[in-house]
Amino acid sequence: MADVKKIVECVPNFSEGRDLEKIEKIVENFRAKKDVKLLDYSNDEDHNRLVVTVVGEPLAVKEAVKNAVGTAIELIDLRKHEGQHPRMGAVDVIPFIPIKNIDVKEAVELSKELAKELWEEYKLPIFLYEDSASTTARKNLAKVRKGQFEGMAEKVKEPEWAPDFGEREIHPSAGVTAVGARMPLVAFNVNLGTADLKVADFIAKKVRHIGGGFRYVKAMGVSLDDRGIVQVSMNLTNYKKSTIYAVVENIRTEAKRFGVNVVGTELIGLAPMEALIESAVYYLGIEDFNMDQVLESRIME
Repeated sequence: MADVKKIVECVPNFSEGRDLEKIEKIVENFRAKKDVKLLDYSNDEDHNRLVVTVVGEPLAVKEAVKNAVGTAIELIDLRKHEGQHPRMGAVDVIPFIPIKNIDVKEAVELSKELAKELWEEYKLPIFLYEDSASTTARKNLAKVRKGQFEGMAEKVKEPEWAPDFGEREIHPSAGVTAVGARMPLVAFNVNLGTADLKVADFIAKKVRHIGGGFRYVKAMGVSLDDRGIVQVSMNLTNYKKSTIYAVVENIRTEAKRFGVNVVGTELIGLAPMEALIESAVYYLGIEDFNMDQVLESRIME
């Protein structure tokens, strides 16, 4: 009989990237759990953010995420939080991504179930976003998060910004969380050989969709103070239509006008193999390439 197990991916983002003890306590919720596999977790001290990637059976993943949210609420107080990355919640965003034998519609239903439970158990207000969004204005996470934790208490009182689950008050220390379903994205950063944040901000505006750049790119400039450089931090929400190599080459071109070089890149969390291979094919100039030529691709058939 064919394997019909449903597999969903979840990539919760927690607003803690510096305290390793707190990070371990949050991640512990995903270890050695039945039908849940912890694939990756990475923390960034400059962003002060933790990104966890898990896959598994939908209900098991939902339960593990819910427990991790409870731990984060106990450990993270946004009233004392500082970091480069925008955030509105101790658990800032929880996306569900359909992987195997599950479609986006089912992932949307899963996200709504979790959102309801988070409000009922923790009194944590929830905005639904992306494919789960209740209105067009809420599809874009940046619009939902605008104002961040510091401005969210007033924002939720505005007529158009009542939480999808919860009352018009934020959690006093944990803020608000965005929960939704979406297709896979690639979190990819490009480091620049300068300490001037204005350069990164300028380039980020050039490459992101809202600034007239790539349709499926969200970007912002970030200072990496410990390294004395700046970064264009990005989410590629459709890596097939806005490819990594095209975005990197555009950034390289824009940086030249400032006499600045790209000094490195960074992949956050996991990425589909196809997204990385597309860039390898481009930079290597491989002719008539086919994904069937990748050994691992054939093995996984």
